[in-house]
Amino acid sequence: MSEIVKEFVGLPSPLVGRAGAGGHPCQGVYHRPAGNPPKTAFIAAHYNVDFSEHYLAEHLAARGYGFLGWNTRFRGSEAYFLLDHALAEIGAGVRWLRERAGAERIVLLGNSGGGSLMAAYQSQAVKPNVTPVAGMRPVPAIEDLPAGDLFIALAAHSGRPEVLTAWMDPSVTDESDALSVDPSLDPFDPGNGPPYSPEFQARYRAAQRARNERITDWVLARLDALKGTRARDALFNVHRTWADLRMIDPAIEPSDRAPNRCYLGEPAKANYGVFGIGSLCTLRSWLSMWSLRTSQCTAAPHLARITVPSLVIHATADACVYDSDARAIFDALATSDKTLDHIKDTHYLPDSRPRAAYLIDAWVRDH
Repeated sequence: MSEIVKEFVGLPSPLVGRAGAGGHPCQGVYHRPAGNPPKTAFIAAHYNVDFSEHYLAEHLAARGYGFLGWNTRFRGSEAYFLLDHALAEIGAGVRWLRERAGAERIVLLGNSGGGSLMAAYQSQAVKPNVTPVAGMRPVPAIEDLPAGDLFIALAAHSGRPEVLTAWMDPSVTDESDALSVDPSLDPFDPGNGPPYSPEFQARYRAAQRARNERITDWVLARLDALKGTRARDALFNVHRTWADLRMIDPAIEPSDRAPNRCYLGEPAKANYGVFGIGSLCTLRSWLSMWSLRTSQCTAAPHLARITVPSLVIHATADACVYDSDARAIFDALATSDKTLDHIKDTHYLPDSRPRAAYLIDAWVRDH
């Protein structure tokens, strides 16, 4: 075990200035062993979760690596997320590792929702493809991003629009009324299950996609209606997003997960609560992050541009990431040098962090 040095890193964004109180828009904590600067460093970022003190940072720093837990200006501000802006700000962190921290090899760590975000970063770095959301200007800073040398997807979701759609409650009949319900699609009506029949599951999944598309239709119409007014965007709510049938019925995609659980506990209670992914959006952040039709936060197209060696680690007791998600990520990676591994633990690996660090360390050293 090495002595671990923790260094706060605050950097300007290519897009916005420092806050009036002085804070940098891009912030994180760099963990490293004391002594000579490590030649290999990790960077982990998420759409909105604060990764500055990521749970693997100290474990990997103790094994001789640098680890930058990195936040764009959207940490805690998911409602305003814009993919191209976030990629530019992740690029600021990667450049700092190469130019200031002395790292020669960069490992992009895509943990949880960060899996598709870091995949999008590498994809844009190797073959620019991300475009501005409707009505926004292009971001020149994403046209020349420094690429990573290795890619890791850890307990990763398959993409923001896919996750929201798989979790959203399709029995909502009125988007302005959180209690509106179509009983024939209500996942918490005992008459529908569990167990859920194959026919109900198929109808439920189709209705989830239809709800996502209806919201996109409304968003596009609303943006069109705002043209010529004093407003360029607007906020709105998306209710009830803890209703994936797999959360309720463990017989659907069996795994080591606990039954009738999601990240916020019992799905029926979480679904009618006020905390949930995508619960507050702007019109443009919906199009950028959550819309099946327009979002570029889907992992698969970006994974198809990743040719560097890649590691996928799946947590088999994860309440909301399933084996099919890990397999989809693994299959979509373009590289022929890829490994799929498993750890029996829940989403953020509370009992297996040393084991995860060991697996990652061994794989990185092999490469």
